[in-house]
Amino acid sequence: MSGFIEWLEDSSAGNSRVRAVLRRSLAFEPGAFPGAYPYVEPFLKGEGFEWRRKAYYLTAGLWAHHWREGRNGVPTSVGKACAHYKTASKSESTELRFINLLDADMDQLPYRLRQMVALLKDQNLDFEDLLKSILDWNNDQKKAQNAWARDFYRNLDGNNTKERTAK
Repeated sequence: MSGFIEWLEDSSAGNSRVRAVLRRSLAFEPGAFPGAYPYVEPFLKGEGFEWRRKAYYLTAGLWAHHWREGRNGVPTSVGKACAHYKTASKSESTELRFINLLDADMDQLPYRLRQMVALLKDQNLDFEDLLKSILDWNNDQKKAQNAWARDFYRNLDGNNTKERTAK
């Protein structure tokens, strides 16, 4: 993909200020916090599309908010991570939150993603996949939403799936 997350990792290695500034940027509209400009704009050279710019800023902020030293395991999509969270927590509201996320429009997406990423704090999320999904969010065929839905429903535990088909 773009290598953006790797670039953020390298930029923040040994410098927690980068992550702190990017976390702070989540309190603003994506791309509206000047403190984050030095960490994202160099990667957007020549980018003129507003949604693409917002997607990069949102992803950078979410990455910084979610970052934990020493995460291990294979990074996973938001859909798969939500399925694992639902299975582990046995939370009935997880599926509704997930569906609301999938139904989010461009204005709602930053808020709903912040909520979901906070909920998934113990999961190792694939932020390159997240960026790609955000960039494709407005696709008429809803490719990103469909991919996350497939990941979610195919990764729920067996008991939960059996209950669904019995209803």
